Amino acid sequence: MNTRPKIIISSVDADRLDRLLDSLSSDVFPGKEELEAELARAEIVDPEDVPPTVVTMNSTVTFRVESSSQSFTMQLVYPKDMDSSSNKISILAPVGSALLGLSQGDEIEWPKPGGGVLHVRIETVTYQPERAGEYHR
Repeated sequence: MNTRPKIIISSVDADRLDRLLDSLSSDVFPGKEELEAELARAEIVDPEDVPPTVVTMNSTVTFRVESSSQSFTMQLVYPKDMDSSSNKISILAPVGSALLGLSQGDEIEWPKPGGGVLHVRIETVTYQPERAGEYHR
């Protein structure tokens, strides 16, 4: 898989992620450059214009890691919203960064810290704040 699928990000998420990345050094977040590159190539749209099948921040998504064939249902969150539950994934985790902006059915390769890649496929977006009318959560 040489090309990455088109990604769509709401302007609210893009602004918040830019501020988050500005506050982190590459030492704290080794995947910073990769996430910045993803944001730079994203189509930025108003929250009201995000298609209902796109993974946005605070979305709940079922995805499959191809290498293990395991499916996971998790909520994509900002680091401040992480807790001890096992159903949340931080945007700063490699798979979290890979999920943002993808649509149902998309597949992507994403570099893992320490080498190698994850092959991720979006199965379904079970909850999306924008689809629920929550544009500025």
